[in-house]
Amino acid sequence: MIDTYSMNRQELETLLASWGQPKFRAAQVYAWQKEGTPVSEMSNLPKALREKLQTEVTDTLPKVEEKYVSAIDGTVKYLFRLYDGECVESVLMKYKHGNTLCISSEVGCPMGCRFCASTLGGKIRNLLPSELLGQIIAANRDSGERVSNIVMMGIGEPLDNYDNVIRFLKLVNDEEGLNIGYRHISLSTCGIVPRILELAKEEFPITLSISLHASNDEKRSAVMPVNNKWNIDALLSACVTYYKTTGRRISFEYTLISGKNDSEADAKELGTLLKNAFRGTGAPIHVNLIRVNEVKETGMKQGTAEEANRFAETLGRYGIVATVRRRLGSDVNAACGQLRRQHRQQENEGEKD
Repeated sequence: MIDTYSMNRQELETLLASWGQPKFRAAQVYAWQKEGTPVSEMSNLPKALREKLQTEVTDTLPKVEEKYVSAIDGTVKYLFRLYDGECVESVLMKYKHGNTLCISSEVGCPMGCRFCASTLGGKIRNLLPSELLGQIIAANRDSGERVSNIVMMGIGEPLDNYDNVIRFLKLVNDEEGLNIGYRHISLSTCGIVPRILELAKEEFPITLSISLHASNDEKRSAVMPVNNKWNIDALLSACVTYYKTTGRRISFEYTLISGKNDSEADAKELGTLLKNAFRGTGAPIHVNLIRVNEVKETGMKQGTAEEANRFAETLGRYGIVATVRRRLGSDVNAACGQLRRQHRQQENEGEKD
């Protein structure tokens, strides 16, 4: 079976030409696909071509399995069912400047970060480019509104699914496709150093977000196994190279875990670390502080908003801009990984019955 949603316009033209179709048919199919229109409803295609597409093409578009809408701020949490029965999550967040969709890049996650629900149970498989793109198409279609910004911070490690993510970025930016500008896309990684250096060479003007979560190797290795392979010095060196190559500011994500990494001493150590790493580069440094989402299996606790604000103030004294992430969709568990895990547990219990 053929995955046409993972194809660009030129590849689609080649495929349809091999079926004896004129060039303009590819433009028609491409236009229908970006709307998520079922083949049976592609009304300007001849019946024979629709039948060919239905028999030869795999329907890889995610389907809405569950949907929760926050009564507080309108945030929408989706659980999408994939073509093979697996599920991933996406979160649609509404701002004055437009709609942002947080998408998943893998089914499960191999990275093992101790505070994260997404990695419980490990990684099942990579998402296809079409499944990455499809989360946006499905959200557009369901909400009736256009997603204008993308954050790749959902389930999975994007740079562990590197080739599919790169193809997705090119597809989503295509002017004849969804046409979402690179500057409206943020990609979050836990720190796969070789892939960060490869991504720099791609020269996409996206925003790179680094999941740091600690100010020294001992504490980072305790919560992020990736640090045992690429430590903080190696990671920050790659970040400096990324900034010098692309000129794009890097954002650092720091999850505050009560009693683990949220003291004033931690803030001072983090401020010194980042200031020294980027000294002489002229790079603006931004730290996005996130109060940990409490997940039963991790046992990690969330500190207070006041403590988070004090941490940000301490970083400010080192010339580092720090913001505390506003919690959206708190009444629908918008934090990633929890809904998928709950759904899988319910399915397993159903099978036992």
